[in-house]
Amino acid sequence: MDYTKRLNNTIQQVKPSGIRRFFDIVSEMDDVISLSIGEPDFRTPWHVSKAAIDSLEKGRTWYTPNRGFEKLRDEISSFVKRKYNLTYSAKEEILVTVGGSEALDLAMRCLLNPGDEVLIHQPSFVCYEPLTLMAGATPVVINTQQENCFRLTAQELEDAITPKTKLLVLSYPNNPTGAIMRRGDLEAIAEVIIKHDLMVISDEIYSELTYGDRHVSLASIEGMRERTIVINGFSKAFAMTGWRLGYAMGPAPIIDMMTKLHQFGIMSAPTVAQYAAIEALRNGDKDIDKMRDEYEMRKRYVVGEFNAMGLECFEPNGAFYSFPCIKSTGLTSEEFCTKLLASKKVAIVPGNAFGESGEGYVRVSYSYSLKHLKEAISRIKEFLQELNV
Repeated sequence: MDYTKRLNNTIQQVKPSGIRRFFDIVSEMDDVISLSIGEPDFRTPWHVSKAAIDSLEKGRTWYTPNRGFEKLRDEISSFVKRKYNLTYSAKEEILVTVGGSEALDLAMRCLLNPGDEVLIHQPSFVCYEPLTLMAGATPVVINTQQENCFRLTAQELEDAITPKTKLLVLSYPNNPTGAIMRRGDLEAIAEVIIKHDLMVISDEIYSELTYGDRHVSLASIEGMRERTIVINGFSKAFAMTGWRLGYAMGPAPIIDMMTKLHQFGIMSAPTVAQYAAIEALRNGDKDIDKMRDEYEMRKRYVVGEFNAMGLECFEPNGAFYSFPCIKSTGLTSEEFCTKLLASKKVAIVPGNAFGESGEGYVRVSYSYSLKHLKEAISRIKEFLQELNV
């Protein structure tokens, strides 16, 4: 039977994730050192896990409200006010989702109609283009440049806007580059956004992992709260990737529509994860600080090593990725990663997995232990020596 005639045409045309392709290859190999997945190597803090265990022992395994527990939404509201000076109503403007990924999907499907154009700066996380296509809209790529520290500039944004432009997806701190946007950068693009009456989805999942400069949310910029959906979650800051819990914040009419879609497609986020998240927000600041300090130490090591071996490496100021340039090797990003994996059993991700502007770069996650990183770096040095670079 030819199933291609029975499947959705749009979804058939969407390419699989370049990150997951390498992850799947690695899973079938022995003795591979993987720096390919953006997952903290820390365990979820014990007090957070214990809150979940306690909820199970007390039989708290029922459905939660569609929007998530009110206590959790209250804690999210307090957390973002304290951290980013954002004010959101727990009752009307916050939705708890199954990871930040669901929140992104809901926001796009609620905001977009066929024919709408969505601006996506790249390099950036792999899901934005596919989600745009699956929502029936058209992705328009803006290629950011290393000379601008991979920040989206107001002029780049202005140049990409057409009469069909409806939405900008903004993703800082950035995966894969580690770039951040400072307040002045955000104020400059906010003028363009307001001028053209655009909406924004601001993916701020790495907001707690910045080095030096504290994170500034686009929604805190004057005039932007009413036109911004902020996406965040617990995976990165609290080492809770497998708990699958995120949240969206935005104007009540949009959150209402997202809740309706969530209601019919998912119903509610996992109950036990919500109890854990309440504890994380209430008592997890020291956990974040400890992990952030460790990531910063690893960052200095990895970036220093890549620059020393002749692979120019942009200084990341957020997230836990380095994005070294491998153009000097004469290999494409795919060739570099494939040959490195085959000869030295080190897995990293080709830069073009994050958009064509990522060609000539590779993404290396430093969310792994220093011992793990040192062995990987040693093997990469051997690989480069054998290439005579």
